[in-house]
Amino acid sequence: GASDRGRLNEYLEHVREIERRIQAAMTQTKVQADVPPEPVGVPESYEEHVALLFDLLALAYQTDLTRVFTFMLAREVSQRTYPDLGVTEPHHAVSHHGNRAAAIAAHTKVNVFHMQLFARFVERLRATPDGDGSLLDHSLLVYGAGMSDGNGHTGGPLPLAIVGGGAGRMQGGRHIETPAKTPTANLLLSLSHKFDVAYDAFGVSTGTVDL
Repeated sequence: GASDRGRLNEYLEHVREIERRIQAAMTQTKVQADVPPEPVGVPESYEEHVALLFDLLALAYQTDLTRVFTFMLAREVSQRTYPDLGVTEPHHAVSHHGNRAAAIAAHTKVNVFHMQLFARFVERLRATPDGDGSLLDHSLLVYGAGMSDGNGHTGGPLPLAIVGGGAGRMQGGRHIETPAKTPTANLLLSLSHKFDVAYDAFGVSTGTVDL
C-alpha cells in the first residue's frame, strides 16, 4: 500500500543519508595531513559523531535489528573539552569542581548539551511511525549516569530520566522521588517487572520502585 511504500522510501532515504555522512567523514579523515595514532572519533566533530550514532540506533530500532542498546556519551576520566560551549577545561576536571562556581557552570553546560543530543534522538523516535504508534511509544530509554556529584564521587541523589511508552507499559509525565540511598538497581528491577521478567532481585537491589 501507499503508506508502506512511503515508510520504506523514508527508511531507505535515512540509510542513504547516513551512508553519505560516513563517506564524507572518511574522506575528511583521509585528507588530514597529520592523523593522530588514536583519533577521538569519526567524524571529527563530537556533535556530528553522536548524531550519526543516534541515527544508526534509530534505524536499528526501526528495522528490529536490535531491541536493546547502550550508548556512553562520555567515557570515564574524559579529557574532552567543549570550546563551542565555552568550556575549555576537560570534562573530568570540571566534574571535580571543588565548589568553584565557574567549574560548576561549565559542568552544567556539558550536561545540558548531552541532554540536548539525547533529546534529538527522542524526537527522531517520536517522528518515526511504528505499528499503531511511534518508535518512541514502543521503546523505553533510561538516560542518566552512575554518579550524582563528581566532586565527591557520590552515588545519590541520582537524577535519571525514563523516556518512552514501553509499548503501553509505562505512564509518562511524572516525577518520582525515592527515599535517600535507594539503589539504582531497585529501579532496574522494577523496570524488568514491567516487562514480565520475574526477577526477585537485581544486583544490590533492596526492593522495588513504584512505577
